[in-house]
Amino acid sequence: MRKLAKVTAWERVKIAREADRPTALDYIENIFDEFIELHGDRYFKDDKSIVCGLGNIGKQNYTIIGEQKGRNTKENIERNFGMPNPEAYRKALRFMKQSEKFGRPVITFIDTKGAYPGLGAEERGQGEAIARNLMEMSDLKVPIIAIVIGEGSSGGALAIGLGDRVLMLENAVYSILSPEGYASILWKDSTRAEEAAEKMKLTAKDLLDLGVIDEVLKEPNGNAKTDIIKMAETIKKRIVALTKELQELDVDELVEARYNKFRNI
Repeated sequence: MRKLAKVTAWERVKIAREADRPTALDYIENIFDEFIELHGDRYFKDDKSIVCGLGNIGKQNYTIIGEQKGRNTKENIERNFGMPNPEAYRKALRFMKQSEKFGRPVITFIDTKGAYPGLGAEERGQGEAIARNLMEMSDLKVPIIAIVIGEGSSGGALAIGLGDRVLMLENAVYSILSPEGYASILWKDSTRAEEAAEKMKLTAKDLLDLGVIDEVLKEPNGNAKTDIIKMAETIKKRIVALTKELQELDVDELVEARYNKFRNI
């Protein structure tokens, strides 16, 4: 197995947060032959912190769901800084259930600091929306491939993360909360975030060793932003290969294997 470069956990956190790091839409544009975005949860509104739509690679159709950050203040406000409200998770679930109806595999791109913690989000059932996604994904009768491309924090990430295969980019991070939040809770001092990052086992290598994820994808030149085309091609090859692998299982085998995978972590 390839040895990852010796970069500290905190350095990987900072790389994962870079404003010019490729986003879900960047990968969607470069991986899929076509993409049609779909909108709305049919309950409240269309939350742009999660992008949903239909795409294809050759003759294989997919349902695509991605957490989307902005690159500047205007885009971040529009995308709610990539922190989904409950309507975003309900939109994602709507299209996951649609994918089940039409037999389309689901691809998710995870990149969020966490679910939005505002009062309105809580009033509209943030916790329930996340919990329902977890319940429904556990029994979804089509293959699910989840890819952590940047930050993957808390239930905000897990709500679209129950994949039959979970992949992480080399400099992505995946954890129960941010290092700053961890440090604030454990030591009452958010300035100890760097120390917290080392203890949290949030890097791709850590999580692969722990069995939380299935695969680490190497980033070109040590950082995906240096060659988005090459990074997208790497992801595309794994999507195609894993889709074929998962489609060989019958539905009952697929769902049971997914249940056992997360039950045993």
